[in-house]
Amino acid sequence: MNARTSDNPDILDLLPRLQDADAAVRRIALIDLADLEEPDGTPWLTDALLVDPAAEVRAEAARLLEAWEQPDVVQALCAALADSAEPVRLAAAQSLSELKTIEAGALILPWVQHADGFVRASALRALRELRLEDAAGPALLALDDAEAAVRREAVGILGWLKHVPALPALARLAAQEPDTEVRRAAIGALGLARDAAVLPALTTALLDAAWQVREEAATTLGKVGHIDAGPALAAALQDDYWQVRLRAARALGRLRYRAALPGLAELLGHSIANLRKEAALALGELGDSAALAPLHKAEADSDPEVRKAVRIALAQLQGAA
Repeated sequence: MNARTSDNPDILDLLPRLQDADAAVRRIALIDLADLEEPDGTPWLTDALLVDPAAEVRAEAARLLEAWEQPDVVQALCAALADSAEPVRLAAAQSLSELKTIEAGALILPWVQHADGFVRASALRALRELRLEDAAGPALLALDDAEAAVRREAVGILGWLKHVPALPALARLAAQEPDTEVRRAAIGALGLARDAAVLPALTTALLDAAWQVREEAATTLGKVGHIDAGPALAAALQDDYWQVRLRAARALGRLRYRAALPGLAELLGHSIANLRKEAALALGELGDSAALAPLHKAEADSDPEVRKAVRIALAQLQGAA
């Protein structure tokens, strides 16, 4: 593999196997080397990652390097994102996503400008986990990237950083982005705002063609917690997908939007037990005694979790009274 030497006797014992002609032998030797947990052993791991002719050995090295934060390791993992073999690229991306230090983030940041879309997306993914403030600017620019995966990771960074200047761009993506997963991510990221400015984008998203986006919009409206979202969420209780109805019910409970009481009471008769449970809990949060009658009727529900939710809701209402 290389002409490196070491004074560590444990590493010296492994050298013949690390340089063996058989790729399987080299791969196992790398695992044994990593098990030593010796910093002196990382040069052999990075060399294997960058120059070993066997893709399975390079991929193993990428996996084994996930616990190390040294600059040369980070640089090697970044370079491996452009490896010719997909298993190596995927392993390097995963190891980079496990890094924890800001210093590592500074080394990853330039790779956001790489010509390869996978490299850009993987670098952004790693930066998202680090919550590096310096990544906000490149992430904003990446919202217009040609690759959907890059745009999705950029949205994730801006959401994690709660980067308020990104709200207009995120609202634009929520309305115009062609990729469903990117739209969904943008909707979720809009939850970083706690005011009515994002309501138009979120309520419009409740009508999105993809039910996953509508579900995310209902969830985010509950997090934003603005009462003006009540009518749109109440209308979402009639959505064709029960998952959207469930999130809308949960959001309406958080908002304590009493005008949704009839719609929530109707859901107590739905065939999906999880939806009946969520409707019961939401009715309890409304604080409206008019919910007592439908809840008492639901005390005999066939599902024990629904009955438990009904008891909780009744206790809330009775306590409020």
